[in-house]
Amino acid sequence: MMNTAVGLIGLGAMGSGMAGSLRRAGHNVHVFDIRPGVAAAFAEQGGHACATLAELAAACDVIVSVVVNAAQTEEVLFGPGRDGSGCAAHMKPGSTFVMCSTVDPQFSIGLESELQALGLHYVDAPISGGAARAASGEMTMMTAAKPEAYARTGHVLDAMAAKVYRLGDRAGAGSKVKIINQLLAGVHIAAAAEAMALGLREGVNPNDLYDVITHSAGNSWMFENRMAHVLAGDYTPLSAVDIFVKDLGLVLDTARASKFPLPLSSTAHQMFMQASTAGHAREDDSAVIKIFPGITLPEGAKKA
Repeated sequence: MMNTAVGLIGLGAMGSGMAGSLRRAGHNVHVFDIRPGVAAAFAEQGGHACATLAELAAACDVIVSVVVNAAQTEEVLFGPGRDGSGCAAHMKPGSTFVMCSTVDPQFSIGLESELQALGLHYVDAPISGGAARAASGEMTMMTAAKPEAYARTGHVLDAMAAKVYRLGDRAGAGSKVKIINQLLAGVHIAAAAEAMALGLREGVNPNDLYDVITHSAGNSWMFENRMAHVLAGDYTPLSAVDIFVKDLGLVLDTARASKFPLPLSSTAHQMFMQASTAGHAREDDSAVIKIFPGITLPEGAKKA
């Protein structure tokens, strides 16, 4: 088993599971999170909590970034306002930065060039699968990188994911495939919410509707997963409404550049924006169902 010093930045729903998978695989894991105590809590079970990004970068051969968006990724690498306090200025020559956020493919392509100029390797590696699969090492990674970057990080990627797709020999293809996945995910959640809302409006028992649909051809993974949240009346954000405001926005921006029409994505994006501006921005993305008028949502066993 190859033991590599791996730094992981961002111990959120996905990142904490990925760090645990790296630890189980025998890697020397260093972690950083801006929330006080989160990194220390992880390190209690093994690993190292780093107080700064510079400390993490100096100790590691591979750095995995699991933050929310492009702005946070840029800050992780270069510091606020590019003040030099981020990872890039402190990484070992020849080490590798693995970017797991959902971003504009052009942003990812630009990062590869910028890091190459600094003598660093880069892997475009968006992720999918949810927190449970991240924790069990069974998530999916959509990667693209130069061969030399893969040579240094392949074993690290395999420790975190059951499926590591190698989609190209330079950055960009991984991010393009991820935003297409997000197109489907966002449209499926919006369609699932619309179907459940219609059922509620027509007086169908929502539990019966859920049971029938999940055993019929109209089912989708998103209907089965997200409408369970609606039935439980639990909108704790595993993936928030604003994530799909962002991600479907990236989908539409990419298509707009080549004047490619995406009517379903556009409608779903409007639905998530409506939910966000109605006060549901940080609720679970299934809360998009709250935009529909004239329905009474299940209360389930709400959390106190």
